[in-house]
Amino acid sequence: MDHYPPIAEHGLVGDLQTAALVSSKGVVDWFAAPRFDSPSIFAALLDHDRGGYFQLAPEHPEASCKQLYYPDTAILVTRFMSPDGVGEVIDFMPPDQTRTPTDRHTLVRVVRAVRGTVDFALDCRPRFDYGRAEHQLELDGAGAVFRAPGIDAHLQATFPLERDGQDARGKVTLKAGETGGAVFTVCASGGEAPAPLSVEEVTAQFWQVAGFWQNWLRQSRYRGRWPEQVHRSVITLKLLTYAPTGALVAAATMGLPEQVGGERNWDYRFTWVRDGALSVRAMLDLGFVEEATAFVHWLGDRLREREGRDGEPLQTMYRVDGDPDLAEETLDHFEGYRGSAPVRIGNGAADQLQLDIYGEVLYALSQGYEIAQQASYPGWKRLAQTLDWLAGAWDRPDEGIWETRGGRKDFTYSRLMSWVAFDHGLQLAERFRRPADVERWREARDAVFEQITERGWSEKERSFVQHYDGDVLDASLLLMPRVGFVAPKDPAWLSTLDAMDRKLVSDSLVYRYDPAASPDGLRGSEGTFSLCTFLYVDALARAGRLPLARYTFEKMQTYANHVGLFAEEVGPSGEQLGNFPQAFTHLSLIMAAITLDRALDGEQGR
Repeated sequence: MDHYPPIAEHGLVGDLQTAALVSSKGVVDWFAAPRFDSPSIFAALLDHDRGGYFQLAPEHPEASCKQLYYPDTAILVTRFMSPDGVGEVIDFMPPDQTRTPTDRHTLVRVVRAVRGTVDFALDCRPRFDYGRAEHQLELDGAGAVFRAPGIDAHLQATFPLERDGQDARGKVTLKAGETGGAVFTVCASGGEAPAPLSVEEVTAQFWQVAGFWQNWLRQSRYRGRWPEQVHRSVITLKLLTYAPTGALVAAATMGLPEQVGGERNWDYRFTWVRDGALSVRAMLDLGFVEEATAFVHWLGDRLREREGRDGEPLQTMYRVDGDPDLAEETLDHFEGYRGSAPVRIGNGAADQLQLDIYGEVLYALSQGYEIAQQASYPGWKRLAQTLDWLAGAWDRPDEGIWETRGGRKDFTYSRLMSWVAFDHGLQLAERFRRPADVERWREARDAVFEQITERGWSEKERSFVQHYDGDVLDASLLLMPRVGFVAPKDPAWLSTLDAMDRKLVSDSLVYRYDPAASPDGLRGSEGTFSLCTFLYVDALARAGRLPLARYTFEKMQTYANHVGLFAEEVGPSGEQLGNFPQAFTHLSLIMAAITLDRALDGEQGR
């Protein structure tokens, strides 16, 4: 188990179609291609012996390491300090700006000696198709080619490579001021070989990629108190977006545990309607209208595909190209991160009923005037038909936002977002004077409201609760004031907030719910949810509890990793758990920062 670095000991690089994790030791231990949800090529994070990795680092046993991002970019710099000298490994992937799906993806690894003399060692051991496919190595003076069924991987270096079975190794000694490099390029079998590698070429690529990211970030109109955190989060969201379709994946990884050694190990490399829809508001608030618009178009495509068919208008998640097939299976040959098995690919939650997604879709559309203004009449008809369907379908038990596997329940959050769907649908119909069955929508909206206030409230806890059959609290309801269901200083809401303080908050960190009190069909426990902690900050700020809101936000930053990234959860010892980095966490950080900034500005009379 010593082979497994902490989940948080990684930076993320990507090219807007796929991504790789690079550890603070200079090891690429996660990379899938040609897409986020493709089979892995390097997956040592899930099985050190069978998963494959690509290490490029100094050989000195006493070298210490630090990581940072080149300012305002997705270029990762890993610095190594040893008695002999200081060296750097600079990792990046050139973005494909054509926004056309491609099977060719390149990971560039630049090595530099900054001071003294540094001996770098390269060890490249790909394992294709989650370690299930054999490959053959072809090695010549121009580099190495790893050939597996349907895929080739070219490795070029500015220094000699040698064979190690079907893998490749190499060494280079650099003096202060000298630069070398290695480039790993994936393409379809028989694809064109990359051009010969030179130091000048990788240096030019570095500046091109740096310019791409810095120019893109200049669109941001954030002028608040936390620019570094907000901008790192929005760069991360961009890295997790599949550019050809605009679809946002929930995380770059799969199988990383919510509890080390437990079974809560899911594949998050897909697009959740919920996550993506809520990202629209955050992107618009920051000024990234193009990204927000692209996701709205992706949503519209999903509705159009289901037009005229029976059943649910949307499912909870899709592949980045909109494919609804996410059949779940286990990789029994992988031991899992530090023994956390089973390792799953695909996600069975795609087949669940989660009625809240319709509220998030309407919330996204109605919040973004820049986008709603562009809605076509056929698009409006599909949206209206979806609300007509929901008017007859909302009052059903479902699996809820947390995708529990303990049976369907009358989840309050699902009803809340159904209320949001009708409320914002009515707003859109009025604003754009569109034809709609507004009387039916209004009746449904009011019925949902009355049901939540009567059945979703616990007199025992003096709080809104997770579902109608108990007194369990649920952090998803922290969105209630944000979506306008309840005023942020309403006594019922302040009482709910107090109850959550008692039951779900631990030193400012927030649990989703208590699995012991509300069994979810899975064994084991989980950490606090970083998403929920940022929602807590948002709710506190709206309630006027600004000192606590700001302190909670600042404390939460101490749980970020060394380059400002968050996984899904925080464990009992402050360690990060779950898939990494998680888009929803970074999305909620942006939401919380903007709300808190506005509240503090208002308090200070700005």
